[in-house]
Amino acid sequence: MITIFNRRELMITRSMEEQAQVRNKLNEAGIDYTVKVNGGHPGATASRRAYTGSFGERQDVMYEYRIFVKKVDYEQARHLI
Repeated sequence: MITIFNRRELMITRSMEEQAQVRNKLNEAGIDYTVKVNGGHPGATASRRAYTGSFGERQDVMYEYRIFVKKVDYEQARHLI
């Protein structure tokens, strides 16, 4: 089980394809991981979005994917990517 106390951040990306490729590699190697997704319309942009929608915003970089692995697996995972 990966917790906040035994994890290390492996990478941050805004590409859904890149995070999927990394997750596949980690799965194939048997390395546990967790993904935290940030994005959408936080804070001040949420009220603006009510008026304008998502017009003019790049949908491909709207979310940020943070991939974490156990500290003991970090070096092996880093070499995979």
